[in-house]
Amino acid sequence: MIKLERTAVMNLENAIRGARNPMNSWAKSDSAYDEKGNYILGENDLTLARKLCRAGSDHRKFVRQILVSVDITAPLYWWKEFDTYKVATVANSTSTMHKIHAKPFELSDFSTDRLSAGALGAFRAYMAYMEETRLRYVEGKDKQDWYDLIQLLPSSYNQLRTVTMNYETLINIYYARRSHKLDEWHVFCDWILSLPYANDLIRCREDEA
Repeated sequence: MIKLERTAVMNLENAIRGARNPMNSWAKSDSAYDEKGNYILGENDLTLARKLCRAGSDHRKFVRQILVSVDITAPLYWWKEFDTYKVATVANSTSTMHKIHAKPFELSDFSTDRLSAGALGAFRAYMAYMEETRLRYVEGKDKQDWYDLIQLLPSSYNQLRTVTMNYETLINIYYARRSHKLDEWHVFCDWILSLPYANDLIRCREDEA
């Protein structure tokens, strides 16, 4: 399970203006804001952007200045793979260290959508034990109960992080993960393609499109 919410794309105007700096070609820029406040690339700017993106990472430096912020709720086993992408990413997460005991455990706190019936039954029993341990900790504040919670917490536990990335990082993620065996990566790559001008600026490697 993975949820991506509150997406915001920022700094497109400045990034496109910077893309014209090497040739001092600002007069050819034809982009503008529409009535809803969205920055719309004109034909000249979009043509230049496509050309630079297809020329490789050395030429498409401007996409590193297009920023994306999004709230991602995903299981720890997915976050472990996402943490591969440490370049040009920033994330603030909810804290298991401080808040793991703050609410009762519920099935919706975990990614169990691909469990078999037998595995789901076993997991419910496991979760019930964790809830008993949580209640003991809340009542007695015994650090052993807290350690039990931390070390029993399964990798299917869903964590929320607010993540900021740029389009260059998303290019790398898209081409590396679009065929991954985890369904969460397919949902993530579909989200990437929903971003403004994704087909032009992110899905830009024509030989692999």
